[in-house]
Amino acid sequence: MRTQVGIIGAGPAGLFLAHILHRAGIESVILEDRSRAYVEDRVRAGVLEAGTVDVMEQLGLDGRLKRESIADMALDIRFSSQRIHLDFPALGGGRHVTIYGQQEVVKDLIAARLKDNGKIVFEAEALAIDTKNPSIRYRHEGKEETLECDFVAGCDGFHGISRPTIPKNVLTEYDRIYSFAWLGVLSHSAPLPEMTYSNNERGFALCSRRSMKVSRHYLQVPVDEDPDDWSDARFWDELHLRLDDGSKHEIVEGEIFQKNVAPLRAFVAAPMQHGRLFLAGDASHIVPPTGAKGLNLAVADVRVLSRAMIEFYRTGDTKRLERYSDVCLRRVWKTVRFSAYMTSLLHRFPEHSPFDRKIQLAELEYLHNSKAAQTTIVENYIGLPFEDD
Repeated sequence: MRTQVGIIGAGPAGLFLAHILHRAGIESVILEDRSRAYVEDRVRAGVLEAGTVDVMEQLGLDGRLKRESIADMALDIRFSSQRIHLDFPALGGGRHVTIYGQQEVVKDLIAARLKDNGKIVFEAEALAIDTKNPSIRYRHEGKEETLECDFVAGCDGFHGISRPTIPKNVLTEYDRIYSFAWLGVLSHSAPLPEMTYSNNERGFALCSRRSMKVSRHYLQVPVDEDPDDWSDARFWDELHLRLDDGSKHEIVEGEIFQKNVAPLRAFVAAPMQHGRLFLAGDASHIVPPTGAKGLNLAVADVRVLSRAMIEFYRTGDTKRLERYSDVCLRRVWKTVRFSAYMTSLLHRFPEHSPFDRKIQLAELEYLHNSKAAQTTIVENYIGLPFEDD
């Protein structure tokens, strides 16, 4: 099988790239290790930056999003019985974020891809990548096959084969693993009116939403925490405490139908290209979820990559392809900075001294009273402008 761009991974990065290329008349084939059902049911975060929504609109993929998403107009941060209210439109030039689950984005993109007769090979395990004479060797239905192409887009996540294909003497990896995790639940219950973060003496908490009837809540826990140790009653009691909801009248309890523990890390691999292999999304970088940036950063990557590929196919010019990694990493490091900042601002670190705790609370007090500091948070949260490539 031959195509112009071979894409490994049917997550947001690979699917968005395929759609942008298709609109420009460039062929691609997506190889996905998992089944369609697994990919579409994989629950991830659901905060879309304004720029990500713009890309979906430009591609004509925002029909269901317009009908079912929620416009999020503000963010609340609680600490020491105080509340910081960040008004997105007022502080962010009229823009806001959109609540729409990543799995819903993936469903929409897969359905549109197949409607366009685009090729997705599910349950196709990528085995090896040739970066000089671009090709992907993969296993599908018990047979080994080869996909020949002009370029390989490694959109196969942190554990995929794309990044390890780059020689160790070429690749530099920057990594920080945090000393705590998030216990997350999905519940059939009405959410709080605003996305709400809390820095409490007992630890971090977050109340978010997936719809007006489904809430997504998180508690900071040790990295080795077993979610089965948390009964529903224990979770709700702890969430009330960390949100200063002593009367238990603010947070609506409901049936918890999913529960998991996720470790936190920050990771960047550079460069994001080697030969004719280009990394995008989680294959190259992981950000702490506190900043709600994973999917959005993947979209920013493939926006840059698609523009470079389109220019190459139209003119033969490779300058944008050569700049791909440098352009993407400018945004990546700004995004990692913001996500790391939000993580350090809102969590209780086991290694913190009383001095560190006082500094953290002083930072929150400053944010509470400074419009400039609040504007910085909002600008980053709703999404920085796309990098000029």
